[in-house]
Amino acid sequence: MPTADEIGALTGVLSAAGFVAAEEEADELLAFAGDDGELLDHALGRRLNGEPLPWITGTTLFCGRAIRVDPGVYVPRWQTTALALRAVDRLPVHGVAVDLCTGAGAVAATLMDRRPGARVMATEIDERAVACAATNGVEVYRGDLFAPLPERVRGGVDVIVGVVPYVPTPALALLPRDTLAFESPLPYDGGSDGTEILRRVVKDSPRFLRPGGALLLELGGEQADALGADLERYGFSDSRVLVDEDGDVRGIEVTLGG
Repeated sequence: MPTADEIGALTGVLSAAGFVAAEEEADELLAFAGDDGELLDHALGRRLNGEPLPWITGTTLFCGRAIRVDPGVYVPRWQTTALALRAVDRLPVHGVAVDLCTGAGAVAATLMDRRPGARVMATEIDERAVACAATNGVEVYRGDLFAPLPERVRGGVDVIVGVVPYVPTPALALLPRDTLAFESPLPYDGGSDGTEILRRVVKDSPRFLRPGGALLLELGGEQADALGADLERYGFSDSRVLVDEDGDVRGIEVTLGG
C-alpha cells in the first residue's frame, strides 16, 4: 500500500508536468508498479513523455468496468459513458446490438454487462484493436463498419452505437499535443467536416436495424445539425441530441421509422 508521502510526491511530479488528474494518475501508477521502484520510474518516464496512461498500466475504467487497453489501441474516454448507457437503455433484455469502431471494446462490454441476455456484436478495422476487444470478451469482427457482420443479422438489430471518427481533418492539429504523437489518426479523422464516416453509418444503418431500432453516434459541434437531412432521407425520426453536464454536444440518438 503506497504511503501518503509517496502519493504526494508522485502527484507533485505529475501536477508540475501539467497533468490535470495528477492524484488519480499517481494512484494508478503506484498500484501498477507495486513495490517495484524501477518499474515505477520507467512507467513515470513513459507518462511524462505523453504516452496514454492506459497503455502503461494496461487498463482503464469505463462505466465501472476495467477495460484492457493494449498499446496502439484507442483509449476509451469518459465522455463516451453517457452514450454507452443510453444505448443500454434502448437495448431490450434479449435484443441485438452492434458497436461500430469498437476499439478496445468498452461500449460493447458495457452493453454485455448491463444486458447479459442480449447478443452484442462489434466491428473494428484495426487488427490490434480487434485482438484487444476479444480479450475483453467482445464478439468482434474485423472489417469496415457493417461489412464484416453476419448476413443473418440484417433487419434484426435493436441498437447500433458507434464512436466512429468524427474530428474534421483540419482540426486534427488542434487535438491535445500528445494525442497523435502516440495514437494513429485512424480513430479520429472524419474527413473534411468530420461527418464523412458518420454519413456512411446513417446511410447503411437501416439495412441492419429493425423498425423502431435505435442509432446512437458520438459526435460534436454542429454535426448533429449537419446530419439532419441525411437522417430524414434514410427514415430516421425522434432525433435527440445528447449533451454533457457542461452542455456540450456529445452525441445523437435517432429511431428508425416513426
